[in-house]
Amino acid sequence: MPTKKPKPKVHLPDRDDGGSVVLERLTQRTKPPQMFQVLMLNDDFTPMEFVVVVLQEFFSKDREAATQIMLQIHLDGKGVCGVYSKDVAATKVDQVMDAARKSGHPLQCVAEPIE
Repeated sequence: MPTKKPKPKVHLPDRDDGGSVVLERLTQRTKPPQMFQVLMLNDDFTPMEFVVVVLQEFFSKDREAATQIMLQIHLDGKGVCGVYSKDVAATKVDQVMDAARKSGHPLQCVAEPIE
């Protein structure tokens, strides 16, 4: 019968006094992505109906919700169209600005980070 060779002892620096290996699990928490609100700004030239259509088309609002947001834009000077991640918000702004330009309206749309 062959003799077993003794295993070499491995020095593990993180041992407690009882000879056990102590492992510390570090939990990594990822932060949720920075969110941005897409705002439309009021102007005196863009027709209200165009704003309602844009809200329906690009922000998936029903007619009633789109009308409420349009009125908020009209009365308060700006209105929140939706809250998205940075890339999605930038895409929404580009879509609105492109549609407004193609229709000859000066409608402005911006994305602002939410604190």
